[in-house]
Amino acid sequence: MVNNCKMTPQEISFTNAFNVNRPTLALFSKCASNDELHIVRDAFFLGMASQLCPEEYGSLRVSMITDPASFTSIVKSLNTPRGLESMMTSARASDGWEGLLGALHAVALEVNSDLDDIWMTLEKGRLEWLGALNSSHPLKVILKDALKLDKNSTDRDQMEAKMIYMYALSLSLPAIDETAKVCWRKIVNMEDDMNPLKNYNGELWDPRKEEWRPLDLGVQEAAERGGSTFNDAWEA
Repeated sequence: MVNNCKMTPQEISFTNAFNVNRPTLALFSKCASNDELHIVRDAFFLGMASQLCPEEYGSLRVSMITDPASFTSIVKSLNTPRGLESMMTSARASDGWEGLLGALHAVALEVNSDLDDIWMTLEKGRLEWLGALNSSHPLKVILKDALKLDKNSTDRDQMEAKMIYMYALSLSLPAIDETAKVCWRKIVNMEDDMNPLKNYNGELWDPRKEEWRPLDLGVQEAAERGGSTFNDAWEA
């Protein structure tokens, strides 16, 4: 994005287009796969081009409407969960798609903005978070089932379960220093790195310990980069 305090007309136009398309960009937080992420990415690019590259966008739009298969697919999927996917599939298949992307990136380059870099930051964060969620899901199921079965579970039990889940998430997050993970395992006398429940000692799992802070903050930050929160992950 453009950061100059005194912007040129081109920078103002680019910034305005970016702000208009922020809701589309924010859909990355709802994606559950790489394919879904790329649909959102291309929808964002298309939205940006509709305002910054009117000639290329107009040609693409005409191509999509005049192609019978493309038009039929778009119409059938209107107001359905697959509407965006159908539209982007048609746009990508159009002869003008590559030209539109080239024109858009040229406009971005003129204002020193790297759209691919902006997007890849979001994509990387989302995929890392999804990976952590998937790898730690079986343990979360065990923890939540145990809490449900225990009619006498306390707030302390809830807190410990969340800490265990947070530790499990951290194992798949490369941004969190491995040293911090090793340090915590020593603090709680963990016997199996991948199974924190083995010979678990709840008295040692205290979130007030300074050694816990890097894991806590690391997971919270990873969740934010992935368009989510730790609490959302726990409640899902």
